[in-house]
Amino acid sequence: MVALNSQDIALKQAFSTKEEAITAAGQLLVDQGYVEASYIEKMKERDAMTTTFIGNMVAIPHGTDDSRDMIKNSGIVILQVPDGVSFDGNEVKVLIGIAGAGGEHMDLLSSIAIVCSEEENVAQIVAAESKQAIMDFFEGSESA
Repeated sequence: MVALNSQDIALKQAFSTKEEAITAAGQLLVDQGYVEASYIEKMKERDAMTTTFIGNMVAIPHGTDDSRDMIKNSGIVILQVPDGVSFDGNEVKVLIGIAGAGGEHMDLLSSIAIVCSEEENVAQIVAAESKQAIMDFFEGSESA
């Protein structure tokens, strides 16, 4: 699992549309130096092809297969959206933007899926009051 730092996490975000939410996740990936700005459009393209909503109020926006050359470093960003945003009628309260360099893409997805497959975990991420609580969650300790 890629180590998170506090700059990878945005608490108490609010979005009107999934496009806004995906753009914000992409911009955080750009700001953190994980991807080039052009990756954001590829994230929107990917969601238009197949929703990036995975269930349990979680979406994992990421780029298309042809966006790999836009990834500078593997990384993930987490956006907490307590009031939710609709992804094609599905409520999303946790957005996890990912950029996997080389073969790390599937490793990132499986690590995220393990944490987010439990509704209770997602509820704790949504309720977290600090970035550290979310970081601890993904690093395997439960202090949230």
